[in-house]
Amino acid sequence: MAGHSKWANIQHRKGRQDEKRGKIWTRAIREITVAARQGGGDVKENPRLRLAVDKAKAANLPADRIKYNIDKATGNQAGVTYEEIRYEGYGIGGAAIIIDTMTDNKVRTVAEVRHAFSKHGGNMGTDGSVSFQFKHCGQLVFAPGSPEDKIMEIALEAGADDVLTDEDGAIEVLTAPGDFEAVKQALEQAGLHAELAEVTMRPEINIELAGDDAARMQKLLDVIEDLDDVQAVYHNASINS
Repeated sequence: MAGHSKWANIQHRKGRQDEKRGKIWTRAIREITVAARQGGGDVKENPRLRLAVDKAKAANLPADRIKYNIDKATGNQAGVTYEEIRYEGYGIGGAAIIIDTMTDNKVRTVAEVRHAFSKHGGNMGTDGSVSFQFKHCGQLVFAPGSPEDKIMEIALEAGADDVLTDEDGAIEVLTAPGDFEAVKQALEQAGLHAELAEVTMRPEINIELAGDDAARMQKLLDVIEDLDDVQAVYHNASINS
């Protein structure tokens, strides 16, 4: 990524997540519930559930709560049924935004998302209006100073698509979504632990924002991320604070 540091963006994002720990737990539980209902409660046989559990553990969600929610989702108890819906739109300066939601009331959710866009300077788009600007992939990001040659060797041998070194020294490993776990496990077995590891929508091109535009974009993103039904927000804004 040219311009603003990818590493700084990641640290900024992690800091904001730490401030919203309760909401992260809620989202983790929701993802565990849906993954377990769709693919069963065995993490060895359900890759989506395994990834959801990994994220929950990374967020320090207690093990007993993880187990309780897997058991609840697979035990045929009466409960809420969630529907996954993706929304797309434009933020400040034409920056592209993708919003993944999990909701039991899509009328409420679309109204809240549309209101967030319109109130904070964005525009809600149609399906496919911005998603072509992103690549669905696995992404592992290592801190500046990590052993580049070792990461590259192990990652590529395990099936990674590419290994990039950013201008700030962060090392980025990209995989096909289906190869993400195998690459992550190979790296971890070699003692290489990524600061960020997820299956994501990675922007192909970034839009640089600074000053007032950067502040307005961050506000829009904060409002969207704070919506109860939002699971994940992807965007191509490089925000210079």
